[in-house]
Amino acid sequence: MRPRNIIRAMETCREQMRRSERKVADYILENRKEVIHMRIVDLAQEAHVSEPTVVRFCRAIGCDGFQNFKVALAQHIAHSPDYEEFSFGDEDSARQYTFKVFDSTMEALKKVRDSIEVSAIEQAVALLSAARRVEFYGFGASAAVATDAQHNLFRLQISASVYSDPHVQAMSAMSLQKNDVVVAISQSGRTRALLDAIKLAQQSGAPVIALAPSGSPVAVLADLAIAIDVDKDDGDYTPLPSRLAHMAVLDILAVGISRSKAGVREHLNTIEKGLQALRTDSKSSGL
Repeated sequence: MRPRNIIRAMETCREQMRRSERKVADYILENRKEVIHMRIVDLAQEAHVSEPTVVRFCRAIGCDGFQNFKVALAQHIAHSPDYEEFSFGDEDSARQYTFKVFDSTMEALKKVRDSIEVSAIEQAVALLSAARRVEFYGFGASAAVATDAQHNLFRLQISASVYSDPHVQAMSAMSLQKNDVVVAISQSGRTRALLDAIKLAQQSGAPVIALAPSGSPVAVLADLAIAIDVDKDDGDYTPLPSRLAHMAVLDILAVGISRSKAGVREHLNTIEKGLQALRTDSKSSGL
């Protein structure tokens, strides 16, 4: 047996490890590509620990032994390619900045995928599926993300609204009930007006799901936090990978709801058939 995401397992278990085992974890995290070609004696020497310590480290993260660990690490590397950091130069060609945007976005999505807590996703899906109504709160770019999420829930037959004005958020929060749910979306996790709205919603008895950076005030205050940790951009006018990561997580929640809420799949099929009549037939139009 071994964990699905070996890097995530190392990062999660690191603080509970012995000091010598943490040395092994730290060396591997810094030299993961080199480690897959090492013998156990080589890794022990480079990490300045004994061979039995390496074996204990492997077992601490759920692997049967060193060879089992190397297979898991190699598989992770093969399925998780490295992409360029998001950085522009005045001399960049159209091809260069095009690839940089794609690479940085894929890197951000990969980081969120590898760190996401599946238990939090399951809890959020359960809350949203049973909600009488769902209110999305967000400002700026997060408001645009919230609008996309509201559209997804509309298609899933869930009553949902989006509010990006602090006064309207406050009125919404004070009108909620225990069987309503708030989804607070924040790329910084520190917006004061959003924190105020969350407190008002909780006073009304409504649970709050937050999509925000881990450890941020919004994440800490919420009843359920889905951590979305993406490196900030460098100040240039660039698309925010964080926005796309938030949208991906909200799509995950929509997929979960569609599989847990009775009758939703049939409803989606009906909508798709109905929309076909609104689309142009490419053959008849000569396109």
